[in-house]
Formats: sequence, structure tokens, C-alpha cells
Amino acid sequence: MGKKILVTGGLGYIGSHVVVELCAAGYEPVIVDNLSNARASVLERLERLTQQSLTHYDVDIRNRAALETVLERTPCAGLIHLAAFKAVGESVEAPLKYYDNNVAGSVTLFDVFERAGGGGIVFSSSAMVYGDVKVFPLHEGMPVQPNNPYGSTKAMMEQILADLVNAPGAKTLGLSLRYFNPAGAHDSALIGEDPKDRPNNLFPIVVQVAVGQRETLTIFGDDYDTPDGTGVRDYIHVVDLAQAHVMALRELLNGGFEQRFTALNLGTGTAYSVREVVSAFEREMGQPLPQTLGARRSGDVATLLADPRAAAQAIGWTAQRDLPDMVRDTWRWAGAARQWGLWDDDDSAAAP
Repeated sequence: MGKKILVTGGLGYIGSHVVVELCAAGYEPVIVDNLSNARASVLERLERLTQQSLTHYDVDIRNRAALETVLERTPCAGLIHLAAFKAVGESVEAPLKYYDNNVAGSVTLFDVFERAGGGGIVFSSSAMVYGDVKVFPLHEGMPVQPNNPYGSTKAMMEQILADLVNAPGAKTLGLSLRYFNPAGAHDSALIGEDPKDRPNNLFPIVVQVAVGQRETLTIFGDDYDTPDGTGVRDYIHVVDLAQAHVMALRELLNGGFEQRFTALNLGTGTAYSVREVVSAFEREMGQPLPQTLGARRSGDVATLLADPRAAAQAIGWTAQRDLPDMVRDTWRWAGAARQWGLWDDDDSAAAP
């Protein structure tokens, strides 16, 4: 086995795909996930997919003693930190919950990792750190000015990591990956987006409507300053996103960055509106989706579009998959998840 890499949130949507790509690249992932928004069955499916026995610790990142025990038992050369609450609307309603989990948890995690010997930290950030900017595409030189508590927690976590790695005598290097909108699923249909709580992202909501878990798809606002009035986003396939983590980690551990802390956008450079995504699903499924119009959600922005050139230059990464790939893989995953009974806690109709 290769170098051990601690992966917080490793049984979640993005984390599970990162674990697969780490294994494929010869690393040994050590998963920390308290299952607050992930299913325990993901571990078994990951082991089927990777053909490896994987290590999982049911630990909250705010639990210092438990994290110390993990790193004492299993020293790790790197850390990919994905564990965080991530719903913009909920962060507006319950900001202290987000600051406690995301910020306080990261302080504890980073401190424990540094004291255990340090290494390379790849941090899961977000395009929400840019706030409601009117100029696109977004590039890493733009000001960090989040406009909701979720984005603020990500900006704070970036700053904390930057301060840590630049402190005198620090043993850690840091890299922040600013995601745009992850979507899709692994083409094996063994893993995909399957949150325990009510999803806030467009793709899983569309799937829930398609399989009968929801009566209708609510479009939150059609009066944005966009071509069709609905929110526009740069969607990135989760497998492309996961592969970027591995490429970033490798570069970090090999000392490939001049600065001790770097931030990179992860997006495709192409954006689609809510209505365009819905139409793509309708074409894939061959059926219309019932829709209603709702008010804008608090904290949402009109447009998010990445300039991904810095990631291409720094780690050699560019997205390889497009919107039809994301829609197809999401729909295939939905069918598999229903077949396995993952969503049997409802009485909705069978998926395809």
C-alpha cells in the first residue's frame, strides 16, 4: 500500500469518490466520518468498488482526543478535509451550528494533524467564498467576500489553514480547492449523492421528483439577471472533482508549489441555468418533470462561473466530463440506489 491519507467526510458524496480515486492512485485512505449525513453502507460499496479493505473511524472532527487516537494508530502523510455542513439556507437560519462544526472543527483537526507531524492538507472549499460577484468568470485573484454564513465558514477555514502553514516552524503545507457545483455519480452506479437529510442541491432534488419522492420541483426564483431568469451554475462532475484532489495532493506532497498555501478553482468554465439542467434530465428520462415557481432562497447568488485555468497550470487538471455525462450518471445511480432499497423509507414509485 502507498502513503496513508486521512480523509474527513470520506463516506459522503464527494468524499466517497475521493476515496476511490486515492485507491486507484496507490494511496491508502483512512476515513474519518461521523455518519451525520452519510450512510454506513457506503463503506461496503467502496470496498466492492476498490477491491480493498478500508479503514473507517466513526469520529467527529471536533473530538480532539478521538482524532489524536486515530493519528496515533494510523499516522498519515496527508489530509483531505471534506467534513462540513454545506447547506446555504440552513447556514442562514442556524449560523452558530455552522461556525461550531465547520470552523471550530477545522481548528481542532488542523491542530491535531500538525502536532502529529503535519504533511499536506487539501481543503474542501467553495466558490461561495467569492460572494455575489457581478463579474465572471471568477478567478482566484478576486476578493474573498462571502455573503452567507456557509461561505463565511469556508473563507475562515481557508484563512486558518493559510495562517497555520505560514507560521514559523510549521510542518504542514496547505491547498484550498474552491468547488463550484458538484454533480453526477461514479459510472459504476455503486456510489452517488445520497444525503440523509433533505437535499439542497438541484440534481438530487430533480431525482427525487422523478422517482416520486417529491410531488414537484420548485424553481427558486426566475427573476435573476440571467438569460432565462433562473440561477446559473458551473456544474462539475464529481469524478473530475475527486481526481483533482488526488492530483493536488500529489503535487502538494511532492513540493510542487512555491507558496505554502494556494487556492485553486475547480470548475469547467461552462455554466448552465436551472431550466437547462431540468431540460437535460427530461431528455435523459424521456418524460417531463412537474415544476412550480418559488421565491429566491436566502443567500443564493445569480451566477457562479469558474475560471479554471489556474488549476490546469498548477496541477495539470481540467474537467473531462460535461452536463450530459452528469445527468446520465446521476440517473443511473438513482436506479441502482432504488434497486438496493436505499430509499425504502418512503412510498415513492420505483426508479428506472
